[in-house]
Amino acid sequence: MIERPPKKEIKNFKLPEFDQPSIYSLSQEELRALAVEWGEAEYRGDQIFEWLYVHRVNQFDEMLNLPKSFREKLAGSYNMDSLETVVRQESKDGTMKFLFRLRDGYTIETVLMRHDYGNSVCVTTQVGCRIGCSFCASTLGGLKRNLEAGEIVSQIVQIQKALDETDERVSSIVIMGIGEPFENYNQMMKFIRVVNHDDGLNIGARHITVSTSGIVPRIYDFAEEDIQINFAVSLHAADNDIRTNLMPINKAYDIDKLMDSLKYYQQKTNRRISFEYGLFGGVNDQPEHARELSELIKDLKCHVNLIPVNHVPERNYVRTTRDDIFEFLETLNECGVNATVRREQGTDIDAACGQLRAKESKEETEE
Repeated sequence: MIERPPKKEIKNFKLPEFDQPSIYSLSQEELRALAVEWGEAEYRGDQIFEWLYVHRVNQFDEMLNLPKSFREKLAGSYNMDSLETVVRQESKDGTMKFLFRLRDGYTIETVLMRHDYGNSVCVTTQVGCRIGCSFCASTLGGLKRNLEAGEIVSQIVQIQKALDETDERVSSIVIMGIGEPFENYNQMMKFIRVVNHDDGLNIGARHITVSTSGIVPRIYDFAEEDIQINFAVSLHAADNDIRTNLMPINKAYDIDKLMDSLKYYQQKTNRRISFEYGLFGGVNDQPEHARELSELIKDLKCHVNLIPVNHVPERNYVRTTRDDIFEFLETLNECGVNATVRREQGTDIDAACGQLRAKESKEETEE
């Protein structure tokens, strides 16, 4: 039995201070409360929610069953247009990558990936990232600020509007774009509850995945959320020295601390954990590394997702050879580990997370 250590306060990072916050930051319950506060019937909040997520209107004036005075007050108090599309790239495999400009001029990335089983969107939770993983373009320039919940929700709404043109829908979400989601925990959880709501976009909890680099105190918090969200952990090494070189967060929360938190998570939820394991040529991709990994995770109900690293011009890692990828996979399978190799998408566009932003917004990503 793993006991939770005493709760640890984590510093809250900067959120934007806009005169008009995003309307998409408000839950259905908050919209109902707002309506009552402004002297309207509670059901007006349900109507706003429906206009936002079912009809997906672009401005408050289109909410035709609301009183004009109420629409004007909403327009004067809240924003519906927090993202501007700067770049839209489309791969030959159907992957679409968007660079959005926020109201304060910063940029973020969102990716639509097309699969046989539906359309998946990878969303961003922060402007930049402070985790400092040595292989990732997202960390270039450091962390600028957190996104408010509405800025995360708006990414899904914008992609859904693009899919509306072909009568498609967003079927799943992965929260593993730019930034560390667990360092924007409260806004991330608010985002999840908005997009998961039955009366809105209705993205099923089991079709949402959140990934963390290993913010241990938040893993304990997440274990107690009582929500059926899929959970992934960026591991990349079973050895502390290698993992610290790849992921400096390991200095604060080493592998032993991480494993204890994951055992607690599984004890509380009985849900499978996915491990993301990037393969870096000559660093962590040999059979002995696979055997070390299998020994580390043998007591967990889990799956390993092997990721041949995308080349990032700003970083110097070498791609693992095809033979080494499949030898690593075979070694894991022989050790009884459930593992697969991630299918690559968007290789003919700026595929690596943060790469499009690094190219288009150099002033944000200079180190």
